[in-house]
Amino acid sequence: MSKPPGRGRFITLEGIDGAGKSTQLALLKEFVTERWGGGVFTREPGGTSLSEHIRQLLLDPAWGELAGQTEILLYSAARAQLVAEVIRPALARGLVVVCERYVDSTLAYQGYGLGYDLEQIGAVNALATSGLWPDVTFLLDIDPVQGLQRAGRSDRVEQRGLEFHRRVREGYLQLARAWPERIVVVEVAGRSPAEIQAEIRAELARRWPE
Repeated sequence: MSKPPGRGRFITLEGIDGAGKSTQLALLKEFVTERWGGGVFTREPGGTSLSEHIRQLLLDPAWGELAGQTEILLYSAARAQLVAEVIRPALARGLVVVCERYVDSTLAYQGYGLGYDLEQIGAVNALATSGLWPDVTFLLDIDPVQGLQRAGRSDRVEQRGLEFHRRVREGYLQLARAWPERIVVVEVAGRSPAEIQAEIRAELARRWPE
């Protein structure tokens, strides 16, 4: 077991609905605990009492279709509280933080998916996060048809049409092309969770060898 050098490490998991982010987060707990003695594991929107309440507002189908600007601001507000209350303090203590979704989700869903200006989204999130970006992001890539079948379309965002989710996926892939050093694309289709996890662990070991 070794401690990550310097400040803690910030790892995020991204991908469309049904890509398996929650499963990989659970599997990463074992690896991070074995390799670095533990860490902080959280999700977006959520991770704090306030952020979980915002999550309910964002995902409950009972609210109907929210304005895109409302979504951007609510997701960013939940993120600001999570960064201030959980992520930055953990990193300052030298801990590893693994988060399911982060800024890339807003860029993909509200930017590419809904067509809102990426620079404006970036400016809002620069305020929300004070410029904090992950050290590495794993983009779990899956065809939207398969992803939605796996997800079940249970929340408000999942219930949007297939074309929306196709735009989101393409947005994620464009982000990966723009930030190849940070975003690692991991293919999901036809692979077991264990195989996907092995690829993620190998990349983490490569970046931070003991």
